[in-house]
Amino acid sequence: MTEDRTPAVADNPEGAGAEEETADQPIKGRKNGLYGEVSDELAASMKSGWADTELRDLAPIAQAPYAAARRAALSAAFPGQRLVVPAGNLRTRANDTEYSFRAASEYVHLTGDQTQDAVLVLEPRAEGGHDQALYLLPRSDRENGEFWLDGQGELWVGRRHSLAEAEQLLGLPTRDVRKAAEELAAADASVPTRIVRGYDAGLEAAVATTEEGDDELKVFLSGLRLVKDAWEIEQLRAACSATVNGFTDVVRELSQAVATSERWIEGTFWRRARVEGNDVGYGSIAAAGPHATTLHWVRNDGEVRPGELLLLDAGVETSTLYTADVTRTLPINGTFNPLQRKIYDAVYAAQEAGIAAVRPGGRFRDFHDAAQRVLAEHLLAWGLLDASVYDVEKVLELGLQRRWTLHGTGHMLGLDVHDCAHARRESYVDAVLEPGVCLTVEPGLYFQQDDLTVPEEYRGIGVRIEDDILVTAEGNENLSAALPRTADAVEAWMAELAG
Repeated sequence: MTEDRTPAVADNPEGAGAEEETADQPIKGRKNGLYGEVSDELAASMKSGWADTELRDLAPIAQAPYAAARRAALSAAFPGQRLVVPAGNLRTRANDTEYSFRAASEYVHLTGDQTQDAVLVLEPRAEGGHDQALYLLPRSDRENGEFWLDGQGELWVGRRHSLAEAEQLLGLPTRDVRKAAEELAAADASVPTRIVRGYDAGLEAAVATTEEGDDELKVFLSGLRLVKDAWEIEQLRAACSATVNGFTDVVRELSQAVATSERWIEGTFWRRARVEGNDVGYGSIAAAGPHATTLHWVRNDGEVRPGELLLLDAGVETSTLYTADVTRTLPINGTFNPLQRKIYDAVYAAQEAGIAAVRPGGRFRDFHDAAQRVLAEHLLAWGLLDASVYDVEKVLELGLQRRWTLHGTGHMLGLDVHDCAHARRESYVDAVLEPGVCLTVEPGLYFQQDDLTVPEEYRGIGVRIEDDILVTAEGNENLSAALPRTADAVEAWMAELAG
C-alpha cells in the first residue's frame, strides 16, 4: 500500500457536515510525510495540462425508474415533512486507513447511488409532494490541489462523477454535499424533519428532529423493501448465480483447505464474490468439524479434516449491493457416514417442509413452524427427547427442540442479508406473504461437543441447509436451486468436481 500521502486534507470525521474546502483554504500537511511544502512551481504545474474528461449524454442507470417509484412512495407517506437520508461516511480502520465503504441500504434503495458522504433530501412543497435533491461530493478541485493532495482526491482513490454526470445517471437534481449541513441548518425550522440516524453525525447535528419521528422513518424505509420489484428480483437471481459459482470453487479446492485451514475456504469464496460482485454480503461462515455447531463461526481458522463435515454459509453481494445467503453442509471427504447422513436427511426433510409452506396467502411464520415440526419429530424418533413424556405438540409448545435447533428458520433477504429488520412486526413476522417477498429457509441441527444429553457420536456435528426462496403468484421459486441439496446429489456433485 502506498504510504506517503504528500500534504493532504485531514480525514473528515463529520462527512457532509464539515466546512466546504475552497481554493483559499490550504491543504493540511500530513505529519511525518517525506515531502515538505508544495512549491509554487509544482502547484502551478499540477493545475494545468489535463484533458477534459467530463462524460456527457449519459443514459440513466437501470435502477433509476425503480428508485424514483420508491421515492414517490416515501413522499406520499410523509406529506409536509422534510426527509433526510444519508449514505454514511468512511470509518477508520487504523490510523489513516479506512474500511471499505458500503453505503447505507436505505440510501441505496432510494437513489441507486453508492458514494460516501452523500445525502438525499426531500423538501416538502406547499402544493403537496416534495422537491428532491441529491447532495454529492463534486469532482476533485484542481485549483486548490485537492485532486492530488487530499487522501480522498481522485489521484489517490479514483475519479468520481461530476454533479452533472450524477444527475444524468440517477435522474435527480444534484448539489454540492459540502453545503448540505449549512443548508439544512438554515432551512425553515417550522417544517417537521426526520433523518435516518446512525450514518452521518454531522448531518444529525445540523437538523432538529425527534427520536420517535426518526424511528418511524427508519421503520417505513425498512418496510418499503419487503416486496421486491422486478429489477430487485433480477439482482437477487444474479447474487444466487454467483454464489453457486463460489460454492463450486470451494468444492474444487477442498484439498487445498485440508492442507491449510478454513481460511482457504473463506478466501476461495471471497475471490468469487469480488470477481462477480462487490463483496461477500456478510462474513462467510466456513465451519469445519465441531465449528459447525457455532452458528456464526467467522474466525475461520480451524482445521479441515476428512471424515468431518464442512458447513459453509456464504453469499455474494452484487455490484448493486443485493446479497444471496446460502448454506450447504458438505462431507469433506465427499461421502457422508451413516450418522452424518441421518442428521443431514432430517434437516433436508425439515427444509422441504419449510419451502413447501412458502406461498402467497400463507403466513411468514408457516415455514418456520413446518420445519420445526419435522425436526421435533426426528428428535423424538431418535430418543433425544423422551417420547413417553412428550409428544410433538408439547415439544413445540415448550420449545424443547431449540436445544439443538437454536435459531429461527429464516429471514427476509435483499440489500441486507437480514433485510427489512426494522419493519413493523405486523408487516414481517406476523404478515401474510405476497409475490415479490424473498426470504431464506434454513433449518439446522447442532450437537455441541460438550452436550451430555446426546450420544457421544452425535457430539460435534452441525448441519444446516439454506436456500433463497422467492414468493411467486403460483407458489415459490428457489433462487439457489442450482446447488444440490439431497445427500445423494451432494455426494455426486462433489465426486464430479473432484474429477
